[in-house]
Amino acid sequence: MKNDGSPAEGGESTELLTSADVSRTIARIAHQIIEKTALDSDASRPVILLGIPSGGVPLAHRLAELIQKFTTVTVPVGALDVTLYRDDLRHKPHRALQPTAIPRGGIDGAVVVLVDDVLFSGRTIRAALDALRDIGRAEEVQLAVLVDRGHRQLPIRADYVGKNIPTSRSEDVVCLLEELDNKDSVILIRPDESAEHTNSSGTDASSSTTRASEHVRD
Repeated sequence: MKNDGSPAEGGESTELLTSADVSRTIARIAHQIIEKTALDSDASRPVILLGIPSGGVPLAHRLAELIQKFTTVTVPVGALDVTLYRDDLRHKPHRALQPTAIPRGGIDGAVVVLVDDVLFSGRTIRAALDALRDIGRAEEVQLAVLVDRGHRQLPIRADYVGKNIPTSRSEDVVCLLEELDNKDSVILIRPDESAEHTNSSGTDASSSTTRASEHVRD
């Protein structure tokens, strides 16, 4: 979902990564993928980048562009929507389905690098693994994320992490990307404690808090 690039209202926000930080972080992940998959060697295996909508898709394309810049190797890029594989999302009619686009030739025998912006509970990645199983048989599946905020509910670990950001469960990590939000930034949003409690007039103020839920991945 696009927005104006502003953090959610109702809480204190802190910018953790600036636009320059995000660019450097993505470049570092690209170098790590090249090294781990031996993309620049004769013994390299076919590699495919699959972005998880929405934030993972532009990140996957940026990684592919950087990999080509660093190695001259063209890495196929696709998109993998996992909505129907999430048991907590499939019955939500307001959750719009995103396109899945698998590169020509499929994933059989390839190293598939799943790309997402934020790793949280691990449920999205589990759903992605279920989706991949229905698409083909990859030789290996790896995971690249811009931010790992902890609080895993499943034994999921990323192979490539741009930034580890310790958070509390009540906090949000919002990743803004130029392609979706007209700017690159990673923002930590702390809850407005005053909005979480009943105010002196007896009115529940928590309902007035707007969350940037589309940017908060899990």
